[in-house]
Amino acid sequence: MPAKKKAKKKTAAKKKTAKKKTAKKKVAKKTAKKPAAKKKTAKKKTAKKAVKKTASKPAKKKTAKTKSKRKPNPAFMKPMTPSPQLAEVVGSKPLPRTEVTKKIWNYIKKNNLQDAKNRRNINADEKLKPIFGGKKQVSMFEMTKLVNKHLKG
Repeated sequence: MPAKKKAKKKTAAKKKTAKKKTAKKKVAKKTAKKPAAKKKTAKKKTAKKAVKKTASKPAKKKTAKTKSKRKPNPAFMKPMTPSPQLAEVVGSKPLPRTEVTKKIWNYIKKNNLQDAKNRRNINADEKLKPIFGGKKQVSMFEMTKLVNKHLKG
């Protein structure tokens, strides 16, 4: 029987040493991960600080705005009388500037006066030449400036 006890003691001692080795491995793994864990906690702390900073400000209430139609500027809607040269294209009745621009664009598209290569340019025909100041070709931005000279309030 004493041999059996000795054998039991040896196996128990082996188990203890095996447990110690696994415990040492776990400790080694934990110590290896600690610097990374510190970084994560640092990130969490800064994130918490950021949350606290934003939380300290009172929240703005969002009011539900109903979408209404855009109100045009009254200056654009004021009827203006066109000059005799412009009246040939648009008509002689007083019109708001927005309507004048629409009618000129309809005339340009109807008579195919937009430049084929650069669509921003408008080629003048006999009716538009006096409006464009005698120029053969005008950019669409310059056109509105020249047309406004032919409108009287």
